[in-house]
Amino acid sequence: MPTPHPLSPPSPWVERFAPLVQAGGRVLDLACGGGRHLRLFRRRGHPVVGLDRDLGGVADLEDKAGVTLIQADLESSNSGISPNSLPVDGHFAGIVVTNYLYRPLFPAILAALEPGGMLIYETFADGNARFGRPSSPDFLLRRGELLEAVHGRLQVVAFEQGEIATPKPAVVQRICAVAGDDPLPL
Repeated sequence: MPTPHPLSPPSPWVERFAPLVQAGGRVLDLACGGGRHLRLFRRRGHPVVGLDRDLGGVADLEDKAGVTLIQADLESSNSGISPNSLPVDGHFAGIVVTNYLYRPLFPAILAALEPGGMLIYETFADGNARFGRPSSPDFLLRRGELLEAVHGRLQVVAFEQGEIATPKPAVVQRICAVAGDDPLPL
């Protein structure tokens, strides 16, 4: 049996805002990869849904209580995606997206949040090409693009864009935002 790849630790950005997701609320990890955020939210007592085109990195979670895994190519015309829905049933208390960008999904992601649901999103941005991949503008957020994507739909809790040094040098953009108009506790 091949040796499993070591798991990457959760993103500090996701860890920082994970406590804001409603206790026990269902969480979607979109383009879940190796499942580092699925595992984080599962440890926190959330039922989790992992969605990716390749579920090999989360195969060890198959048949675990509170874990649903859905294999879907989010960028395929046969994915079941419409402008306002993902190929998964229901709404979520939290949606996590890291190191992934497919702009046509923005409306579906926002529509999948339940009232009070948290969006925690972090991916590469313009300027990252000098550090390597991704370097194509198709996979790099434009300045303020996440703010534009949630404007008028979600309340922004936190937003950052710029260069980071760890876990490796990159240019990123990240947001934490909540669905609904209720005031947030400070």
